[in-house]
Amino acid sequence: MRYTFILLFLLRLTAFAQDSRIVVPYERFQLPNGLDVILHVDHTTPTVSVNCWYHVGSSREVAGRTGLAHLFEHLMFMGSPHAPEGMFDQWMEAAGGENDASTDQDRTNYYEDVPSNAIELPLFLESDRMGYLVDAMTPQKVDLQRSVVKNERRQSYENRPYGMASILLNENVYPSGHPYHWPVIGSQEDLSNASYDDVVSFFKKYYAPNNASLVIAGDIDTVAARADVTKWFSEIPAGPAVPPVHCDYPSIPEEKQVLFEDNVQLPRLYMAWISPPMFAPGDAALDILASVFADGMSARLYKRLVYDLQIAQDVTSYQGSRKLASMFLIVATARPGHSLKELKQEIQQQIDSIKAVPPTDREVRRAVNQYEASFYRRLEVVGGFGGKADLLNLYLNNAGTPDYFNQDLARYTALRPLDVQNAAKTYLLDDHRVMLSIVPRGRRDLAAQ
Repeated sequence: MRYTFILLFLLRLTAFAQDSRIVVPYERFQLPNGLDVILHVDHTTPTVSVNCWYHVGSSREVAGRTGLAHLFEHLMFMGSPHAPEGMFDQWMEAAGGENDASTDQDRTNYYEDVPSNAIELPLFLESDRMGYLVDAMTPQKVDLQRSVVKNERRQSYENRPYGMASILLNENVYPSGHPYHWPVIGSQEDLSNASYDDVVSFFKKYYAPNNASLVIAGDIDTVAARADVTKWFSEIPAGPAVPPVHCDYPSIPEEKQVLFEDNVQLPRLYMAWISPPMFAPGDAALDILASVFADGMSARLYKRLVYDLQIAQDVTSYQGSRKLASMFLIVATARPGHSLKELKQEIQQQIDSIKAVPPTDREVRRAVNQYEASFYRRLEVVGGFGGKADLLNLYLNNAGTPDYFNQDLARYTALRPLDVQNAAKTYLLDDHRVMLSIVPRGRRDLAAQ
């Protein structure tokens, strides 16, 4: 009886998910200065999330002047004319709020989650640094944060085991001149060479209301929230028009073998392919393929390499979706006594197997169910990274509309085994990939080449 009840419950839950549309109501308006604003009401808890996206990431930079987008993620917390240095976090903490920021290739985002009775605090703080940061910025502040970022690069990349992998992959997957060729954090040389005038010009060009979108989500009254946004942001002048980033879709003309000796104990293999942009055909299928390969102990690569043969310490796979082009990755670390040649051979067999015979319906359904569950869990959260406020901004800036929840989920629930197989055949080409071997110093013999 107990198992029958559980089965009936799961069937009803599945039917509900299939028959019901996701409804995330919102209001959207634009200030005369070009600031795009989205309001979403959710009275579940007495909290509000203010989520601001600037449409500037490392893809807006040019060779020789990289790292400026990420540098500004730091400078934005160094004080503005009406919020002296150090007060941003103090005032947020005093109000019971929290905040964070991040930079990637396509955008820089900032969020503040506060009790709903403190909604004007993050609006004041965001508007003050959007409109007047340069007035409080000095060469000394720039030099200080420049040193912080350079040290972050040393800690997170240069001196961390396997830390240079992402930089090496970007340099070899995306051709020279492509906006994703250089790392988000920039190079040490470029960070050193950037002048104060370079930094000021970058801010004036990209940190303007007409190059930003603001989401306010949570326990709000839309009339009052609209008035608050108008009060704090309307006096900020628009900046110069920022055209979209245009570039040719990249390609890897032939298999590229890259070898890097590092201060590591075990060799690690990275296999990378260029894949479709976010929300483009094939993007979701590759996401599910990555799950079939390596998500969980029963996944194909994990079971074969880690459990059955015990030649790998770990194996992961993922579709790194981006706006202009994405990267599909398989990463595996060899166990002591084993080489990357062994790992490459076994991984290649699993890739060939998927191309020859589609994954089972059970494998695909399991991966889709996992994605669907995680998708709904994100909708339970308003703020932070990945909550509804962040998703509304993501959809607006990458799909062209905030109302993309149903279309996004449908990309996955509509997938069938043949779709996943076709994605593998189309994009995981043996002669159009990058093979990066990171090996202990002096052990080039362990590489996959």
